[in-house]
Amino acid sequence: MDLHTCLLFAGASVVLFLVPGPDMLFLFGRTLAYGRRAGIWAAVGINLGSYVHLCAAVTGLSALILTSATAFAVVKYAGAAYLLYLGWQAWRSKSALAISAGRPAASAAQHVWQGFLNDVLNPKVALFYIALLPQFISTTDPQSIRHLFLLGMIASGIGLAMSLSYVFLAACLIRALQRRPALGRWINRAVGTLFIGLGIRLASERI
Repeated sequence: MDLHTCLLFAGASVVLFLVPGPDMLFLFGRTLAYGRRAGIWAAVGINLGSYVHLCAAVTGLSALILTSATAFAVVKYAGAAYLLYLGWQAWRSKSALAISAGRPAASAAQHVWQGFLNDVLNPKVALFYIALLPQFISTTDPQSIRHLFLLGMIASGIGLAMSLSYVFLAACLIRALQRRPALGRWINRAVGTLFIGLGIRLASERI
C-alpha cells in the first residue's frame, strides 16, 4: 500500500466523519452537560468502541450482522434504545447545564464507558468500516488483512482527533453560556430531543 492510497483514505474518512451522527451529538451533549474533561473522556470511549467495529469488520462479524436480519435488528434496537434513554434523561433533568461546576458530575470511567457503548451500539459505524475499507484494498494484495487494520487505525486516529475538536468547540459554547446559565435547561431539552430523534431514526432503518 502506497502513501497516495493512505492519503485518499484519510480524506474520505474526514469527509464521512464530518457528517453529524450519534457520536458527534453525544460528545456535544456530554461536554455541555459536564464540561470539557467529561467530553474528552467520552471521546476516548468512542475511540475505543471504534476498534470493536474494526476488529469485527476485519474478521467478518460485521458482514454477518449486515446480512442477518436478526443480528442486525439486535444491534439496531439496542443502539436505538440507548439513544432514547439518553434523550429521556436529558429531558427529565430539571437543572441547568453544569457549565460552572468545573468538573464532571460522573467519574472518568463512566464517561468512557458511556462513550464506548454509544459507539459500539451504532450499526452505522459497522457500515462505515465494511463499506469503506474494502475500497482501498486490492484483492490481489498478499497483506490485505494487515492493510485493513492499518487503514482502520488511520480512521480511528482521525475520528479521535475530530471528536476532540467537537469537544473543544462545545467547550467554547460553554464559555459563551456562562453569563446565561438558565439557557442550560433549554439546551438539555434540545439535546434530549435530538437524541430521541436519532433513536427513532436508527430504529426505523432497514438493512
